[in-house]
Amino acid sequence: MAQNSEKWDKTIQGYKTYIRLEKNLSQNSVEAYIRDITIFENFILRMYDVAPTAVEEYMVERFLTHLLERKHKKSSQARELSGVKSFFNYLLISDKIDASPAEFITAPKSSRTLPDVLSVEEVERIILSTDTTTAKGRRDRAMLELMYSCGLRVSELINLTLGDLFFGEGYIRVMGKGSKQRLVPIGRVAQEYVMQYLDDRKGLKSRESATATARSEETLFLSNRQSKLSRVMVFNIIRQAAEYAGVTKTVSPHTFRHSFATHLLAGGASIRQVQEMLGHENITTTEIYTHLNPDHLRGAIDKIKL
Repeated sequence: MAQNSEKWDKTIQGYKTYIRLEKNLSQNSVEAYIRDITIFENFILRMYDVAPTAVEEYMVERFLTHLLERKHKKSSQARELSGVKSFFNYLLISDKIDASPAEFITAPKSSRTLPDVLSVEEVERIILSTDTTTAKGRRDRAMLELMYSCGLRVSELINLTLGDLFFGEGYIRVMGKGSKQRLVPIGRVAQEYVMQYLDDRKGLKSRESATATARSEETLFLSNRQSKLSRVMVFNIIRQAAEYAGVTKTVSPHTFRHSFATHLLAGGASIRQVQEMLGHENITTTEIYTHLNPDHLRGAIDKIKL
């Protein structure tokens, strides 16, 4: 088993380099892929003790059964199988195998569960619940205004830098999935609160260590300790604001993004405009952020393809 384990470790390291450099995936995506393939590796070694190049189709099928027995959600099974297929495609490209044992295996289909959608009034209540008499409250207000009005992912928000602000031109530069940049318009209100927050920052002395990187020093939104915010911190800020506002729906950063897209469409924006704002590579992905009649939505997409 030790010998095969070493082969897996070496192969996974090569795969990690491949998806990070060749596929240009974000760090979060790379970690997710490696986490899933490690689960697969542990199963194969425990059950069959074979090297990556010796995995057969029935072993992959048994892995899916294993996930089902462990009550993994269908969406999780589909994601994990996608990672396994990606891994074996890497082995194919590297000429380490002649055929992928996962090629003809399909994951169970699952219905997409959409997050709660906030009304415009609920969004306003959450944003207005921040205490703008304090520096922290002004920071939180700026974050919520920016996240909602620009439809940002939480990772996009916390990775914004001072150099991404182009208020004179009326937009911000956002680094999306796969390190793909897009320009997103920013409204006057959001600009004003970000500027207030930046004024607060000027009067604060950095408490970061001397080894702090230039990247972290340029980060737009900082914690109370003047370090980069984490995703968990943003989740907690939003949930606390929703609680103060008396909004009982489940609210997360993605709820803001989903609500933003829904409000845009309801206001007459086109599917293409929403796609560009959200940074979706494929326009069909934008469907899950809408509540339009499917036939109407499909018609709009078909027109765009003409």
